[in-house]
Amino acid sequence: MDPTVAMYVSQGIHGLAYGMILFLIASGLNIIFGMMGILNLAHAVFFMLGAYLCYAIVGLTGNFWLGLLIAPVLVAMLGIVMERVFLRYAKNVGHFGELILTMGIGSIIVAVIKMIWGTENKPLPVPEQLQGMVNLFGMSYPVYRLFVIGLSLLILVLMMLLLYRTRLGKIVRAAVSDREMVNALGININLVFMFVFGVGTWMAGVAGVAIAPILTVFPGLSDQLGMDAFIVVVTGGLGSLPGAFIVSIIFGFLSSYGVQFMSQFAPVLMVMFMAVVLAIKPAGLFGSRG
Repeated sequence: MDPTVAMYVSQGIHGLAYGMILFLIASGLNIIFGMMGILNLAHAVFFMLGAYLCYAIVGLTGNFWLGLLIAPVLVAMLGIVMERVFLRYAKNVGHFGELILTMGIGSIIVAVIKMIWGTENKPLPVPEQLQGMVNLFGMSYPVYRLFVIGLSLLILVLMMLLLYRTRLGKIVRAAVSDREMVNALGININLVFMFVFGVGTWMAGVAGVAIAPILTVFPGLSDQLGMDAFIVVVTGGLGSLPGAFIVSIIFGFLSSYGVQFMSQFAPVLMVMFMAVVLAIKPAGLFGSRG
């Protein structure tokens, strides 16, 4: 393959991988907001916590796959506790109260992380089975980044099937539309929303585990990707999974090609794109004003 073409293709795949990670974070946040109406500012911290828990599990067992399996579940359990103990009572004070509460909980989690693991970078090695390069379109490309893309696509498909092809998904969507009707049918609406919050935080945990071998684990991880994820949510439209997916991929390409060709402007490309979209559609690409 021509070197120039190979460079464009390589950067495109890098952008796709980053976009899929953004989607995992943003879609978890969007599921929580779209189904429950909760704006969770601690979501990016749950993402970072997933990376740290995976680092700890790998340190104890030497097995990345156990980390990928267990760390997101632990993050989801913490998210469920947060929803049951705090957020269910914060609904009466509106979004502002939720924002303050989740911001405070996120700050506490960050402080605990620094207390346990310190502030140094914690490198997490790529699992042995995913090390090395693979020939792709006549060029070499890291196997692990392809794994990240495949994992993100798999979770996307599973979430869509869960929400739109199962009885549980129908109950969740019905609860969003008419909570009183679902309650009248004898379905425990609190358990439904607890499940939704758990799934959303689980997805954040998976994203944290997936990105850890690429970026290493450090306390600023939530700030680095968390802001991008919130921009994705706002630009795609609050509560819209299709919007989160499309904007995540666009942002992945903007980040990848921006760093390559316009390094000085790369950090603001996503913000500029968001500004243009919101100027045309204030509710986001797929958002609803109502």
